[in-house]
Amino acid sequence: MSDPSPVSAHQLPPGGMANRLGVMFMHVLAALPLSWVRALGWMLGQALHLVAARRRRIARTNWGLCFPEHSTAERDHAVRRHFVYFAQAWMDRSWLWEASDATIRRRLKLTGDLQALAGNEPTVLFAPHFVGMDAGWTALTAHMERRFCGIYAEQLNADVDRWMSKGRQRFGAPHIVAMRQGLKPLVAALRQGLPLYLLPDMDYGMRDSVFVPFFGVQTATITSLSRFARMAKARVVPVVSRLTKDGYEVTVHAPWPNYPTGDVEADTATMNTYLEGFIRATPEQYYWVHKRFKTRPDGEPSFYANL
Repeated sequence: MSDPSPVSAHQLPPGGMANRLGVMFMHVLAALPLSWVRALGWMLGQALHLVAARRRRIARTNWGLCFPEHSTAERDHAVRRHFVYFAQAWMDRSWLWEASDATIRRRLKLTGDLQALAGNEPTVLFAPHFVGMDAGWTALTAHMERRFCGIYAEQLNADVDRWMSKGRQRFGAPHIVAMRQGLKPLVAALRQGLPLYLLPDMDYGMRDSVFVPFFGVQTATITSLSRFARMAKARVVPVVSRLTKDGYEVTVHAPWPNYPTGDVEADTATMNTYLEGFIRATPEQYYWVHKRFKTRPDGEPSFYANL
């Protein structure tokens, strides 16, 4: 197995004890029945919806931009449900990274075009930011014999960093590349036949981004999916994760035809079009608390100015 990004050696920041206790709590939570974990997640989600007022307003703004046809009551109900799904998925990381192998494989159903992941053809996995994104990674590494590649952002707290890094490397000896290492090791891994699990659907500012439509709104979108596919001569295979009563259903979709093209902007717009379809299937499970429309074209006001 390739080494993960090095664990930070700095002293625990303020709140370090709370983080350490949080990790211990997740160890305990992993042993509980799934129904109990989900019930705790439901309570946490309701509490977060109440107290995290700014994130609640961000989610409402995003939902209103993407689903303007919905009434205020429909939007508010959906946002409340999103907070519950968000909290339940966070709680689920306990058993994803701590429960027995048999429990994890039973709760994670991998379905769809699994043949798309056979062989060693260079492949970029388009994994949108649904609440089950960690479950998607674990399902692939637990159920497939093929070795995968992932990108890892180091956590500020050393205890949390160790816990998350160990959990994400539990199955399949994945190749983990730290974000600070740049593109070269990722392209090299792709060319060697390791599918890259990529989540390119957040607003990271204008660097390496273009403005393309997303639910009809011009949205700053990074071009990494098209660029990785082009540099590694790789195909793109979407992997979408859905939280269910019994765990997660992780669906491998068919490779996109004629992708990438020679036009990065057109490719990125195509990515957003596919993403809209995935979101419409399970809208409340998408990551709405992020400022998806934060970066605006010159002269356009912020959608979040009064939040």
